[in-house]
Amino acid sequence: MCGIAGIFHHQVKSDLEDELLIRQMLAMIRHRGPDEFGIFLAPQIAMGNARLSIIDRVGGQQPIANEDESLWIVFNGEIFNYIELRSELQALGHSFSTRTDTEVILHLYEERGPDCLSRLNGQFAIAIWDERKSSLFLARDRLGICPLFYAPKKDGLIFASEIKAIACHPSVQLSIDPVAMSQVFTYWAALSPRSVFHGIQELRPGSYAVASPGKFVVSNYWKPEFTCANQASTNDNSRRSEGELLEAFRKLLIDAVRIRLRADVPVGAYLSGGLDSSAMASVIRRYGSSHLDTFSISFSDASFDESNHQRRMAEYLGTDHQVVRVTQADIGRVFPEVVWHTEIPILRTAPAPMFLLSKVVRENHYKVVLSGEGADEFLAGYDIFKEAKIRRFWARQPKSEWRPKLFGRLYSDIPRISHSGSAFVAAFFREGLEDIGALDYSHRIRWRNTSRTQRFFSDDLTGEIQKNLKTRAKLFDYPPSFGTWGGLEQSQYLEITTFLSPYLLSSQGDRMAMAHSVEGRFPFLDDRLVEFCNQLPSDLKLHVLIDKYLLRKTASQWLPAEIWRGPKRPYRAPIHRSFFTKPTEDYVQEVISPSALKESGFFKQEAVGRLSEKIQKGIAIGETDDMALAGIISSQLLHRMFVADFRKLDPLSYSENIKICKRTRRNSEENTYASH
Repeated sequence: MCGIAGIFHHQVKSDLEDELLIRQMLAMIRHRGPDEFGIFLAPQIAMGNARLSIIDRVGGQQPIANEDESLWIVFNGEIFNYIELRSELQALGHSFSTRTDTEVILHLYEERGPDCLSRLNGQFAIAIWDERKSSLFLARDRLGICPLFYAPKKDGLIFASEIKAIACHPSVQLSIDPVAMSQVFTYWAALSPRSVFHGIQELRPGSYAVASPGKFVVSNYWKPEFTCANQASTNDNSRRSEGELLEAFRKLLIDAVRIRLRADVPVGAYLSGGLDSSAMASVIRRYGSSHLDTFSISFSDASFDESNHQRRMAEYLGTDHQVVRVTQADIGRVFPEVVWHTEIPILRTAPAPMFLLSKVVRENHYKVVLSGEGADEFLAGYDIFKEAKIRRFWARQPKSEWRPKLFGRLYSDIPRISHSGSAFVAAFFREGLEDIGALDYSHRIRWRNTSRTQRFFSDDLTGEIQKNLKTRAKLFDYPPSFGTWGGLEQSQYLEITTFLSPYLLSSQGDRMAMAHSVEGRFPFLDDRLVEFCNQLPSDLKLHVLIDKYLLRKTASQWLPAEIWRGPKRPYRAPIHRSFFTKPTEDYVQEVISPSALKESGFFKQEAVGRLSEKIQKGIAIGETDDMALAGIISSQLLHRMFVADFRKLDPLSYSENIKICKRTRRNSEENTYASH
């Protein structure tokens, strides 16, 4: 992938100042694309690209123009069906000067306008300048794999792949949005289109925007849609047998993997040892590359380590396997760098090992890896889906004493649930039990528990949140058909929109991979596979309490039984032990010191002090306090990096190897473009 940035003006403006700003913006995101840099300049627009060259490494430098140079594009991502689309466009008379997927997008836009997005199978953030209309087109992929942010201004718009690039503009002064903080400390992420910074917005997944003089309009082109519970009999998938659906799913998965191997550089794969990544790697070995390098994480802390499963799977597949061994101290050491790249507080340390893993990938000369994200969301792999199903089952007989005991089976690996008495379990999961019509029924308990971390918020921050906070129902953009879906499908929608897109694919995905110039690709997020899964009968996703039923059946042809039958093993990383190992990293005590807490104003000094003291004395803390600690430290780091000290940074202006496409007006009748 790459990084893109740009400045749009409602009125014609000198481009000298913009050129310097674009250079600074690209310097801030050079980790996203260190191979080449390109800039397009015109009186109303300046756009830049930091390129990670993967397809057409020699001829694919951006920006790229159409035949008459009336359209210019900068692009971050990959279009996996670009070969097929290119053939269609050539048949329509379009000519190409490169072999890139970037140029395919441009000609498809020329042919279809915004409707081109429905034809793109990929992950992308796109910016296209239309010279004739003096308009800027911005677009983002369906699920938000590639990031794209913008800051509206009175005189125009600033956009970039990452917020740090936008913050280079002198008109932008970053400050933390209290409502976004509340969202992070409830849902693990700010809810799109809100970012954690005032005045910076995220282009929603599945959306595009058009900026023209005096106007800026955002439109949706895609949202997750599921089979309606009362219309299942009219769905194509519901009329097909299990065997037919199994074969259709198998073919789609194989092709989704196959087209994601398209690259002019070697492609590797992450291997966690679980079902999703193992199935994906097996497809690569059987139907794709004869050679495969796989990469995984092992932990020095045995309670988090899955290396035995990973090693056995690598031996079974015959891959060249690379492992990064992560200690608690490693996580604490790199955590500030992780926060610099996430650009948002995080309540988990799980992104840190992913940061270290991508470093190993790059050190092994790989730019592209395939990963198994998406299977849990679209095939119902998470325990939260089973939990909601059990609660709905219990709600039919709320006085039952044995039905809540099913939670002990579900969470047998969590001592505080499996070893607790039935009274504790019943009380924990009973809240809102019979309110099965609630739109947030499946996630209410999780959000309630996570929001307890806000007890560390200062009175000032809490007051600002209460002043500005809207009701939870208004925070979500529920589709009109949401109420007609089954309970599982409603749960899936919430998980996709509040966890997959804003957290998993961002803080734990794109940001950690691109920190070391590595592109992640996700076969389970292929748009054809997503649509297929969303129309499946519920019991082929969650069969009684067997998760990812269809994938398990499919993988039984490819994997050993211990893998395709094995339970879901959630990926986790140690939190408080990572920050308070000896010797403790200097920054930890610094950012949670009374003076630092007073400066940011986010947290209660006494409460944070008590938590720190408790940990340092070796007193056990619960999961909520663990999350609170990660959130406090990351929030404090974020404030220091992006609010207090950001203007002290001196981003390097890359002058070498930058291609500048510059529009100059010679006279009222003639325009020329010059490349330097």
